[in-house]
Amino acid sequence: MIQILFTLIFTEMALILIFVFKTPLRKLVIMGLDRLKRGRAPIVVKAVGSTIFLVMMSSLYSVIQIRNRGDDGDGELTPTHQILAARHLLESSLMGFSLFLALMIDRLHHYIRELRLRRKNMEAIKKQNRIIENGNHNEVKALESEVSGLIEKITHLESQLEEKTKEASDAEVNATALKTRSQGFLLEYDRLVEENQNLRAQLLSSDRR
Repeated sequence: MIQILFTLIFTEMALILIFVFKTPLRKLVIMGLDRLKRGRAPIVVKAVGSTIFLVMMSSLYSVIQIRNRGDDGDGELTPTHQILAARHLLESSLMGFSLFLALMIDRLHHYIRELRLRRKNMEAIKKQNRIIENGNHNEVKALESEVSGLIEKITHLESQLEEKTKEASDAEVNATALKTRSQGFLLEYDRLVEENQNLRAQLLSSDRR
């Protein structure tokens, strides 16, 4: 029994060392424990652990009984009782230590698996952020190209507006010049009409004479 417990404890210690250091063997051990925790394996492990715990408690009870026998007698234990008590105490200590190491292995496996899942989630989130950043970068580039195109259109329209304004001012100047010329023509026309009337009046007066 003691040899089996020592073998179990050393095996558990080896598993804990494998969990501590990141090696390819750790992946294999984690995969093996993942498969063991599926199906009925957890029930079997709990049953074995409960059995070891009950045996440990019975060993401790045996130690207490042996001590009580010594107290009820002359106060000294015989060598046989001392050996039995030491054996039961060693067995109970080894079983308790093996249960403790088994609990540590279970917790380490759980934490390592959770850490791997969180790392995968973080990598997925980083990939999504990169995709979003690339998409935003492309959208920014498209918007910049649209803005540059609009700026070019605005400058072109401003140049056209300046040309049209210049043409309108030239047309206004021409219209003002034509207006002044037309006014001059009207004055000249009025003067010619007056001269014509004067000439007619002179002709009529000459005809009467």
